[in-house]
Amino acid sequence: MQPGEVFAFLGPNGAGKTTTVEILEGIRPRTSGEVRVLGTDPWVMGRDLQRRIGVIPQDFHFFPKLSPREALNLYAGLFGVRSRAAELLDRVELADKADALYDTLSGGQRQKLGLALALVNDPELCFLDEPTTGLDPRARRAIWSVIRGLKKEGRTVFLTTHYLEEAQLLADRIAIINLGHIIATGTPTEIIRQYGRPERLHIVGDVALAEPLRQQLNLGVEVENGAIDVELRAKGDALRVLRWIDTSGFAYQSFSTAQDTLEDVFLRLVGASEHSSLDKSTEGEEA
Repeated sequence: MQPGEVFAFLGPNGAGKTTTVEILEGIRPRTSGEVRVLGTDPWVMGRDLQRRIGVIPQDFHFFPKLSPREALNLYAGLFGVRSRAAELLDRVELADKADALYDTLSGGQRQKLGLALALVNDPELCFLDEPTTGLDPRARRAIWSVIRGLKKEGRTVFLTTHYLEEAQLLADRIAIINLGHIIATGTPTEIIRQYGRPERLHIVGDVALAEPLRQQLNLGVEVENGAIDVELRAKGDALRVLRWIDTSGFAYQSFSTAQDTLEDVFLRLVGASEHSSLDKSTEGEEA
């Protein structure tokens, strides 16, 4: 990871995300290999490292009868730094709840407090483990705004999330893990380009169009759920298809272009990885 980079670590439940994050944070020993975080071994130098990182754990909880202001003051005392409670509460849009008790806060407000606590020690690197899970759209966007602010300040963010559109919007680079193995890395654009399908023209109309399109224009054509997807290989292909349909006599209701998202690619990669693992397991049983 580079300074000022948002790195998204993605994978299905049980893939190894939280285990990996806990090893990087220095709260779980590794079983093999080498790990370096900010130049140090997190298990050997965990106490020193934890003064340089910020953490929102999965399913963040806090003392029910403390207010956000009290929580931030407490953390500042533990780290031995000046309290910036008012500044941090304003930053995460929680200033109006500064003196409310934790157990009266909504789920989104609790996550905002968790993010504020992760920033108390002015960290170089922030580990955010599913920080927007269960939040409404407005609360999610507030967290996104803070993450983008951290990036602008040159801080590194290690983000785990189940929201693939969130990763696609925020991350500079992504790694996808499944069954304990990294199966893809790169920028969102690189991963979509490498593993996704080409851009397509999506046509809602007479499915009898499919075979003539395939034969006459020599393009990849698929029929799914009563609609036709035509693979676009060059810039002029969409116009070529539409002109041919207009002169063909076949009816259609609408058309649009479609391109794979990170979520489409993620589902395909994870499914392929799981099938491959299952096949190997079956081969072992047969042997």
